[in-house]
Amino acid sequence: MALLSIVKYGDPILRKKVKPVTDFTNLEKLVNDMLETMSHEDGIGLAANQVGKDMNLMVLDVSHLEDETDTEPRIFVNIKIVETDGEIMMEEGCLSIPDIRAEITRPEKITISYQDLNREMHTKQFTGLSSRVLQHEFDHLEGKFFTDYLATAKKLIIQKRLKEISETGFPSVSVTL
Repeated sequence: MALLSIVKYGDPILRKKVKPVTDFTNLEKLVNDMLETMSHEDGIGLAANQVGKDMNLMVLDVSHLEDETDTEPRIFVNIKIVETDGEIMMEEGCLSIPDIRAEITRPEKITISYQDLNREMHTKQFTGLSSRVLQHEFDHLEGKFFTDYLATAKKLIIQKRLKEISETGFPSVSVTL
């Protein structure tokens, strides 16, 4: 396994909608590298475009957190959100936007369809932190950031920090909104 570089805010790949995965040949190695990278960065979710890959692929691992029912890392290929329900606000952060955190409102429960590494289709419902992480990573695959959901006034507060991230990879100070 190898550590991959995390693509930071400002890189164009993070603002484009990714392509569906059609070739599953070398996905397992990429997934293992993504899981190792995510763990090394203390993340709980990672989308393929965050490591420079233009493909609908994400990994999730909340198994080490208290009160989570997922006991192992999960892999999602060609994920689609097919249904949402409820609403909940939680704080979010992002490996591609380091040291910036904000309260974001999202659906509480989601139903997704996706493929596994064997190309088998699945439909599954998620709630709690797993639902939150899946939605956050799905946004990456759609070319969106959690900061896109902020009110204009809050976007203005972090504008300088986002510019610093796009230029140097990190903001000069941490921000929590």
